[in-house]
Amino acid sequence: MSALLNPSIADVTERIRTRSAARRRRYLDLIEARDASKPARVRLAEANQAHTSAGCVVQDKIALLGGKWPSIGIVTSYNDMLSAHAPYARYPDLIRAAAREAGAIAQVAGGVPAMCDGVTQGFEGMELSLFSRDVIALSTAVPLSHATFDAALLLGICDKIVPGLLIGALRFPWLPAIMVPSGPMPSGLPNKEKAARRQAFAEGKIGREELLQAEADSYHAPGTCTFYGTANSNQIMMELMGLHLPGAAFVPPDTPLRDALTAAAVKRAAAISGLGNEYRPIGRVVDERSIVNAMVGLMATGGSTNHFIHLPAIALAAGVEITWDDFADVSRVTPLLARIYPNGSADVNHFHAAGGVGFLVRELLDAGLAHADVMTVSGEGLSAYAQEPVLADGALAWRAAPVASADASVLRGAAAPFAAEGGLQLLSGNIGRACVKVSAVADDKRVVEAPALVFEDQADVQAAFKRGDLDRACVVVVRGQGPRANGMPELHKLMPLMGALQDRGFKVALVTDGRLSGASGKVLSAIHVTPEAAEGGAIAKLRDGDVVRVDGAQGTLNVVAPGDWQARASTPVNLSAHARGVGRELFALFRANACSAEQGGSAFPDCDPPPA
Repeated sequence: MSALLNPSIADVTERIRTRSAARRRRYLDLIEARDASKPARVRLAEANQAHTSAGCVVQDKIALLGGKWPSIGIVTSYNDMLSAHAPYARYPDLIRAAAREAGAIAQVAGGVPAMCDGVTQGFEGMELSLFSRDVIALSTAVPLSHATFDAALLLGICDKIVPGLLIGALRFPWLPAIMVPSGPMPSGLPNKEKAARRQAFAEGKIGREELLQAEADSYHAPGTCTFYGTANSNQIMMELMGLHLPGAAFVPPDTPLRDALTAAAVKRAAAISGLGNEYRPIGRVVDERSIVNAMVGLMATGGSTNHFIHLPAIALAAGVEITWDDFADVSRVTPLLARIYPNGSADVNHFHAAGGVGFLVRELLDAGLAHADVMTVSGEGLSAYAQEPVLADGALAWRAAPVASADASVLRGAAAPFAAEGGLQLLSGNIGRACVKVSAVADDKRVVEAPALVFEDQADVQAAFKRGDLDRACVVVVRGQGPRANGMPELHKLMPLMGALQDRGFKVALVTDGRLSGASGKVLSAIHVTPEAAEGGAIAKLRDGDVVRVDGAQGTLNVVAPGDWQARASTPVNLSAHARGVGRELFALFRANACSAEQGGSAFPDCDPPPA
């Protein structure tokens, strides 16, 4: 039974609703302008319809040309290089068969690129990473623009893929859509041991061969990486937003239960199309309440900092405007209920076994921290997501989530949380605004005041570490890493060396207008600093020796000495080394048009501007 909604959560939601009212009204007009009760393809001329069916098997062609069966478009991120996406190879045939059973037709409408930050970390390709989300959004819009589908299945799971698929699909708000995950790989080398090997390599204590073996033992099978980074944060957000079938997030790939969930998603997509009995367009499933639910889920689990960027971009695509202040206010009243690496030693398989998303959702609802009265693809409100899927005599069913956590070191109830506040926090001060993942930082490491060491490139930080120049209390500042500079790469390669400095007893912190991996952990890091250096932000005025205070306890980010530092001229950002090679020249348009990190770091920030 859901409790009365927490007043702070209610206030944040109402603030967002009021702020977004005009934009949201224009957005909903797009739904009301469509008649979803007829097959979408009948809007097309006969020659256009013929093209939609020419490649089909005879059975599907007859249904498309002559019948009234709903047509379901599949947008897939399948590739067989990346573990999370490899399982999608089997999905089209499975989906087509399930669609026919439901009296529907399913077609692969198109594919989207799916790059892996784990492959590009520390190399030039990482500078394409953030904007790959916008490319994915565009690549979702192109197949859906055929306007022949009555519903969509979005096959994606990892970092930029889920936000990109959502942003693209949300610009077709009249179209019902269900996110279809693939599930995590089995647990491999424990994440803490993997991190220790990386740190040992950074310190020169082990060689490349031993490091490679550790990495291969960690990333070892099809499925999503098991640490709690951006990919798995995506999955919890999709559950809290009601865009999965309940409990779909962490069921392993290539298992009978996973296949049953995928088939059920197909049948559900047909049912919630305008030709079914429960029309549920994505533009009404995603609203200010579901966005706040996603924030709550993120804070309650100490999720990825990348969603300080992705969630504003997703929200704006649905006509909803959110700010980092909304995140901060949600975090203040949301207790930390999960400890998943890097917030603890467990991985998502351990989290799932302890009670998983169903347990988490029930606790949030019972504590009045989440909106229960939301539209979801499941056919019920959010309470449906306080259940877990099972196979009973071979048939898919749902049962109530466990009433008690199976492992209180991994997952707890709201009455006895790991911390009273959420895992992510906003920092504000004279350097700008930033975010920090405090849940992964030990209490005695959450405040650092030390002289700055300023760098323009992460490679220079690595070189300074090898020379021993960082063996001191310091705040490492890496600037010129924002969206308008070099595409806002993740700087995760800095974490092993900074972790080594911290373990040597030095008080260290990182301040950057770039990003970190959603799995970055134990070093206090103020990231996504905005305004960024390329826009003349205050971070561009910092010099070596300035005393910087990063306070994760009070939520501040300031230069405390000297007092006259803001009168300096900004140091220009030299982008010449980042303009070409590895496709970067193709992304100049994105960099030139990117908005701030707080607005989502997008090259098309205003999806629905007001009429002139």
